Amino acid sequence: MSPTLLLSAADVRAVLPMRDCIEAVEAGFLLLAEGGVEQGVLGIHTGVGGFHVKAAAVRAPRPYFVAKLNGNFPDNPVRCGLPSIQGVVALCDAENGRLLALMDSGEITRIRTGAATAVAARYLARPDSAVLTLFGCGRQAESQVEALMEVLPLARVWLTDPASGAADRLADRLRTRLGLESGRVQGDELLRVLSRSDVIVTCTPSRLFFLTRAMVPRGAFVAGVGTDDSRKQELEPALLAENTVVADVLDQCLAIGDLQHAHSAGLITREQVHAELAEVVAGRKPGRRNREEITVFDSTGTAIEDVAAAALCYERASAEGLGFTMQFHGGAR
Repeated sequence: MSPTLLLSAADVRAVLPMRDCIEAVEAGFLLLAEGGVEQGVLGIHTGVGGFHVKAAAVRAPRPYFVAKLNGNFPDNPVRCGLPSIQGVVALCDAENGRLLALMDSGEITRIRTGAATAVAARYLARPDSAVLTLFGCGRQAESQVEALMEVLPLARVWLTDPASGAADRLADRLRTRLGLESGRVQGDELLRVLSRSDVIVTCTPSRLFFLTRAMVPRGAFVAGVGTDDSRKQELEPALLAENTVVADVLDQCLAIGDLQHAHSAGLITREQVHAELAEVVAGRKPGRRNREEITVFDSTGTAIEDVAAAALCYERASAEGLGFTMQFHGGAR
C-alpha cells in the first residue's frame, strides 16, 4: 500500500494560498448544488469547549472522503497558551478507503473559512465595497481580511475586540503585510464607522448577540462567521428576519448558526431564508439584487469547504514532495 502523507500547518500554508482556496471552495459549492456531495456534522460539548466532526464525500473530479476533527476551546490562548482550534483532517480515497493524508486542521479551517466568506461576498456584497468593520481580532480575523481583499477593492478596515491590544496588533499587521489603512474603534466611534461600512464581519465566540439591525447601514453585506455552535450568537435575530439571508447549509445554520435563534424565536421560517450559498453560486437563486439591500451570510462552516481545501493541499504537496509519509498498514488483510 502507498504510505499516508502527513502535512503540518506550515505545509498547509505553503500549498494553500488564499486566492486558490477561494476558487476551490467556490467549485465545491457548485458541486454541492449539483448533488455531487454527501456531508454531515457531529458536535459534542465538553465544558469550556467542545469537539465537532465534519465529514463529506465527493464523486468528482476525483472520489474523496474527508473527515475533520476539530477541538474548539476559545479560552485556550489565555488559559493555557494553546490555539483555540486544534485537530486533524483525514483525507481518504472514496473508492477503496485508503488513507491518503492527515493534515493540520487549524490551518485548513482558518484558510477555508475566509475563503467561504469571500465566495459569499462575490455574490452578496456591492462590487465597489471599500470599507470593512471587523468584530473579533483572533487568528480567523486576518484570514477574513485577506480573503475579502481578493474579491473586493477594500481600502480601509476598522477593528474592534474586547481583548487588550488585540485590535492594535492586528491593525499593525494589516498595514505592514497587506498595505491596508486600518485601526481600532470602540464605543460611539464604532457606531459611526459602522454607518459608513460596506462590509461587516463578526468572528467571535460570543454567546449573546452584539450586532443589531439598527447598527447595519443600508446596502451592507454582513458575514456572521463565529456562530458554529448551538450556544453561540453574534447577530440580533431581527437582523436576519428583516433582511436577505443566505446560509452556507440551511439545516446546519438552523441547528448551530445565528439562524437558529431567529428561527426558534418564530421570527423567520426556513422558507423565508433566501437561499443556500450553493444555490447562489449555481445561479439558481439571485445574489444581491440592488444597492440598498442588506445581505447576511450565515457561515457555520461546511464539510465541502474542508474537502476542497484538503484535496488541493494533498495534490499539491504530493506533486511538490512536501510533508512526511507514514505506513500505517503492513498490507492487505
